[in-house]
Amino acid sequence: MAEAEEALRTLAHNVRAARNRAGLSLDELGRRAKVSKGALVGLEKAQGNPNFATLIRLADTLGVSVSALLEGPTEGRVRVVTTDAVMPLWTGSRGSEARLLLTTSGPAPVEVWRWKLEPGEEYPSHPHQAGVVETLSVTAGRMILVVDGIEHPVEAGQTATFDGDVPHAYRGAGTATCHVIMTVHIPPGPTPST
Repeated sequence: MAEAEEALRTLAHNVRAARNRAGLSLDELGRRAKVSKGALVGLEKAQGNPNFATLIRLADTLGVSVSALLEGPTEGRVRVVTTDAVMPLWTGSRGSEARLLLTTSGPAPVEVWRWKLEPGEEYPSHPHQAGVVETLSVTAGRMILVVDGIEHPVEAGQTATFDGDVPHAYRGAGTATCHVIMTVHIPPGPTPST
């Protein structure tokens, strides 16, 4: 329980800091991210339990990565992450899951995700901010990538990339579990408002 409380405090601090850097009020951030002001107030006080979709909308609106909202201070020049040490940010009813392993630093960060998609299970994603590019490499199994309503089969050994500013979804296909390494390239953040 102490780990969850610490993670929520880190999230609260990072959301508040990113909002202040962007020069946004709680009202304006809520309007742009489609999150209620009450939920934002609670989040910045380290209260509540925001879902994955809320975190994505906040990150997109603030021009930062999801992991930038979740991570504490960096611990040196090289960081090694063990998949099992990272909690899933999404789990499906059939056992699918998505884990955000890490995000690179710099003005245009890259998120590195590990997805496991069970056959027939789907995760629909809302459009991201303009300039976000996703790349998916299937390491085992098959998936269907749906981008703006069009289905694209992607099999083990194949990589697909697309602009993430349209509705998209990831669905396990075939009879075996699909394993995917995904990178999400995030454009530089917004300039603070004056």
